[in-house]
Amino acid sequence: MTVHLAHSPDADDIFMYYAIRFGWVDTRDYRFENVGLDIETLNVEALKGTYDVSAISFGLYPLIREDYALLRTAVSFGEGYGPKLIKRKGKRLRRNFKVALSGRYTTNAMLVRIYYPQARPVYMNFLEIEQAVLDGTVDAGVLIHESILDFDENLEVEKEVWEIWRELAGADLPLPLGGMALRRSLPLNRAIEIEKILTDGVRVANQRKEELCRLLEEQQLVRISDELLDRYLNMYASEESAELSDRQLEALDRLYAIGYEHDLWECPIKTEEYLIPREYDEWRNL
Repeated sequence: MTVHLAHSPDADDIFMYYAIRFGWVDTRDYRFENVGLDIETLNVEALKGTYDVSAISFGLYPLIREDYALLRTAVSFGEGYGPKLIKRKGKRLRRNFKVALSGRYTTNAMLVRIYYPQARPVYMNFLEIEQAVLDGTVDAGVLIHESILDFDENLEVEKEVWEIWRELAGADLPLPLGGMALRRSLPLNRAIEIEKILTDGVRVANQRKEELCRLLEEQQLVRISDELLDRYLNMYASEESAELSDRQLEALDRLYAIGYEHDLWECPIKTEEYLIPREYDEWRNL
């Protein structure tokens, strides 16, 4: 069976998928065809139902919950770090400052719009945001992915999205950023098997991290290398990425409660209700 899997080209998505691509995981009778697109394009395509399995921003999920189940694996959370709202050094931001965001449906955009209700969002590709701030096209911008590790010396951090999250959540919880969603039209037994394969892929990637990083760099599949790559993967593609923990589930529930409180979707969302029901597989094996 062919499964169309879409992910972003940032290092953590590449890392978590390529253990499967390199043949290190038993994929049973599945053949994974992957496509790499920036996260906002993936969000928009998920709204259309384009791919069987897709990386998405967690902030998008309530809008596609009827068509996609949320996977427990390949998740990215921030623990004391995350996207950064940056500006030119010494610049004072007005209440209605113009801010570059990496997409309408990204989680960081959701949080920034709620926190700065008078700000004027400008949506652009995440790779263009740093230069837009330097040029003065916008007053500030939110850096995501690898760009949070190394940006121009003329820029400074106005606010960490991690700090915004802590204030809005009112709790010490990890910052939910992105995960994977699977089309509900797939048979349930297939959905369970695919989730297991992807989970194995993340675990094997972490077990063979040094070898995998070397291959990714040699084949020029990632935008950063050496120390920066190692730092970034430790942040977003660690053992914590393999399967949602209770604490991560609590963080997602809080994210979705915040969205509901600000009228971003029409009903409360409990994450557990939208995961693939593993009970089916347990019942089959009784």
